[in-house]
Amino acid sequence: MLRFAEYDKKQTNMKLFNVYPLFDITPVKAQDVYVYDENNIKYLDLYGGHAVISIGHSHPEYVKNISEQVSKLGFYSNSIQNPLQKELADKLGKLSGCEDYQLFLCNSGAEANENALKLASFHTDKRKVIAFKNSFHGRTSAAVAATDNPKIVAPLNAQQEVEFMELGDLEGVKSVLERGDVCAVIIETIQGIGGLDEVTTGFYQGVNKLCKHYDALLIADEIQCGFGRTADFFAFQKHGVTPDIISMAKGMGNGFPIGGILIHPDIKSSFGLLGTTFGGNHLACAASITVLDVLKKENLMQHAKEVSNYLIKKAQEIPQIKIIKGRGLMLGLEFDFPITDLRKSLIQNQHIFTGSAKNPNLLRILPPLTIQKEHVDVFFDALKQELN
Repeated sequence: MLRFAEYDKKQTNMKLFNVYPLFDITPVKAQDVYVYDENNIKYLDLYGGHAVISIGHSHPEYVKNISEQVSKLGFYSNSIQNPLQKELADKLGKLSGCEDYQLFLCNSGAEANENALKLASFHTDKRKVIAFKNSFHGRTSAAVAATDNPKIVAPLNAQQEVEFMELGDLEGVKSVLERGDVCAVIIETIQGIGGLDEVTTGFYQGVNKLCKHYDALLIADEIQCGFGRTADFFAFQKHGVTPDIISMAKGMGNGFPIGGILIHPDIKSSFGLLGTTFGGNHLACAASITVLDVLKKENLMQHAKEVSNYLIKKAQEIPQIKIIKGRGLMLGLEFDFPITDLRKSLIQNQHIFTGSAKNPNLLRILPPLTIQKEHVDVFFDALKQELN
């Protein structure tokens, strides 16, 4: 057996598990809609780290509140009173218009959907899930099973019973629900990585009615499209439906890990039904409360609508853009060619972050909600240069 000193000499540095294809950029600071790398090169952030940055990088109120909270109490578990959770629930209910729902807090979007699906199964005593083609709901057990990407579904996950339907196929959804074994229908109001396709009002309302008739829960996955990103607090609200469970994350914490589900009052709680160690900790609550305060104070949902209208108008002037998808500041610009090289050139030549999607021709635009029209002009000037 090697002595520690001998063992230490034989060791190499620990390596990261290599699962992320990375751009050769190292951000070291950020402010509002800009990210700065180690060489002090400034990048316009039109991606927000997967739609996470809602109120802008390093918002002064956000920095102040988190700093003050961590100096007092950063964490204790859910075995004690945490008034910040109650403050978050109160402000979230008022701003979202979902005051009659109940809040359960966790740490991420995948965890939110995992708890939503588990709760649906508990409530209905059923196990099958209906999801939709091109969906993405997370990478954990049931959430990844409900994600339409076989490459990330392990044999362990594949044991879950999930049926994938075409988005918009109401008759198909009905035919599966009629069998009586479905606990939940989970749906992204606007698909994220799948390519910004959105359900119609008629389809969403039809699914809502079918779920009620066949005793299945409707789960609105608002992980990416919620928290003001579409200029409504939740994207589903445009469609006049009442989900049983609403899942949230990403923009909820402006970069601090937090997720949650809103639970309809018809669903009853009991001690131990759901649980988490870190979920709803003091720092996470301080982050999310600040997001809600800034959304309201700076009128960012209305602002998102105005900037979105301006961005769409500018996009319509670009002949290479064939389709504009999405709503608010969750937009997709679809070209008639793959955008891989265009996205790279926007980063390398123009210093602008954008996003890709499962649709290879789609450029995703998911900026902080604080973006201004002048930043939109910068983007389209750069886009024209690269296209020409």
